[in-house]
Amino acid sequence: MRATWLRRAAASVEAATPAHRDRALDGLRALALLAVPAGHWLLGGFTRDSAGGLHNASPLSAFPSLAPLSWVLQMLAVFFLVGGHASALSYRRAAGRGEPARSWVAGRLVRLGRPVLGVTSVWAGLLVVMWWAGVPDATLHTAATLVIQPLWFVGVYGAVTTLTPWCVRASRKAGVWAAAPLLGTVAVVDLLRYGPWSAGMPSWLSLLNLLPGWLFAYQLGVSWGEGRVSRHAARVLLAGGAVLFAVLLWEFGYPISMVGVPGETRTNSHPPSLLVLALASFQSGAAVLLRDRLASLLRRPAWWAPVVAVNLSAMTILCWHQTAMLTAAIPGAVLGVVPGLTSAPDTVAWIAMRVLWMPLFAVLLVVTARSARRLDAPWTGTGRGMRVTVALLAAGFAIFALRLA
Repeated sequence: MRATWLRRAAASVEAATPAHRDRALDGLRALALLAVPAGHWLLGGFTRDSAGGLHNASPLSAFPSLAPLSWVLQMLAVFFLVGGHASALSYRRAAGRGEPARSWVAGRLVRLGRPVLGVTSVWAGLLVVMWWAGVPDATLHTAATLVIQPLWFVGVYGAVTTLTPWCVRASRKAGVWAAAPLLGTVAVVDLLRYGPWSAGMPSWLSLLNLLPGWLFAYQLGVSWGEGRVSRHAARVLLAGGAVLFAVLLWEFGYPISMVGVPGETRTNSHPPSLLVLALASFQSGAAVLLRDRLASLLRRPAWWAPVVAVNLSAMTILCWHQTAMLTAAIPGAVLGVVPGLTSAPDTVAWIAMRVLWMPLFAVLLVVTARSARRLDAPWTGTGRGMRVTVALLAAGFAIFALRLA
């Protein structure tokens, strides 16, 4: 009975899909999106103090051999690549119908901003309720940190989106080479902050990598959308990225993990180092080369339907997946040290138990997504008072989170 319902649902999605839909791009976006919660749920954990408060921890501290797993789970570059491709097509269509660039950019930013306001305003209220209920301050701080953690991505993605008109012009002039200056910029900043003279460099120098580091994959995506990335160029990106990645690891001592490890002073991702761009180059080349095969695979309704579901909930997954984990962990902390949930992530048993907890996190995310969908959709019929309230709550959460920085 259930199998029949699933087949009918998949057939319905298939029938509603336009013939011109680029299924490969949607598949790549879904893959990159699902890697975010998978990475945070598997490589992030908690410790519980004597007062029942939760603190952030990571199994990477105890098991550095797990670091290569982050090479697979760090797929934000693919998200930026696909975003650049989609933005190039959307911008070209908007220009064709006479829509000003400023209007196009504003529309994209509004779509990105609604989910952020939604999740931060809800959590502003939740933090007050939990404080009133006696939840330890450590747990409140940890929850706020985890909720805000994925939202930096939305800010950076919004920034690169505003640069789309310039990215399009650069692509039309230089093709795939338009991304080369971004790679060079990150290389120079890394040289300054990690070279023999790094001791005299200011601490804020690394922030100069934030925009060019993530714009690199987005610019490649824009060039791809403009038809300026050939299969030969994709092979060069793939091979060049792999070689650069290996050289940076073995010859220049870059951290093996693509995500931050508690206690480590150097990280690859916050802000991005040259190693992140090497991985982005490899992933971008692979995405272009695998596009046709992926599109063929997604012609099957059983594969295509879940991809559509993930894409329809893209921002919800990004903004709310940490909430799903916290929904299980905060009550778990009341019960005590729960294996794989609130126990320290420093044993093989923790890894096995955390894998068993992940299906529950996924179910909680689905439930949360269904409830949060109204916050992510256009706020039609919402009064001015409600919008002001949401904005004030979001601002309150932002102030609380910034105090933790």
